[in-house]
Amino acid sequence: MLTTLPNILTLSRIVAIPLLIALFWWPSPTGNWLAMAVFAIAGLTDLLDGWLARRWQQVSALGRFLDPIADKLLVAAALLMLVASGRIDGFTVLPAVVILCREIMVSGLREFLAELRVSLPVSKLAKWKTTVQMIAIGVLLVGDAGPAAIPVKLIGEIGLWLAAALTIVTGYDYLRAGMIYLTGPTPNPAAPPPGGKVSSGD
Repeated sequence: MLTTLPNILTLSRIVAIPLLIALFWWPSPTGNWLAMAVFAIAGLTDLLDGWLARRWQQVSALGRFLDPIADKLLVAAALLMLVASGRIDGFTVLPAVVILCREIMVSGLREFLAELRVSLPVSKLAKWKTTVQMIAIGVLLVGDAGPAAIPVKLIGEIGLWLAAALTIVTGYDYLRAGMIYLTGPTPNPAAPPPGGKVSSGD
């Protein structure tokens, strides 16, 4: 149901996107810090909605559908605005492109496998990738508004490169896991899945 708290928290990440974008036009440094705060709070709802859904037994098909979409929209919006505003520039644009391309590839792969009732369980490395990615984006949102004694932008850029490296590794792992279904005989969609737990993460 759409009105359950876990689903409301998931929707809040989508609702936060216009606010995050608007804060890029808010004068620095206030706008930078507010954008980071909005992004951080939205990221925390990603942890909270899944925990609440499992604890309260409110896991739903709608929640599993909305959760990865909300995550990817939030990350894509933040990366695109960071590039558009010049806070990500030069070669640092490359890891942002890698992350976005990987998200599209994995989403397409999951959609294809979902039709065959095959799930892609989330690996521990993928969870680390998401954590590093969210922290790096949050740091980059602060950017030059951070303390002068700390190379905030450089720290964020290093984090983004690390997230991109993990993105390539986990993306390859997912592609390799799905390749058997992409190149082999098409399984019967009516048959039960061969194993693995259903997950909406990345």
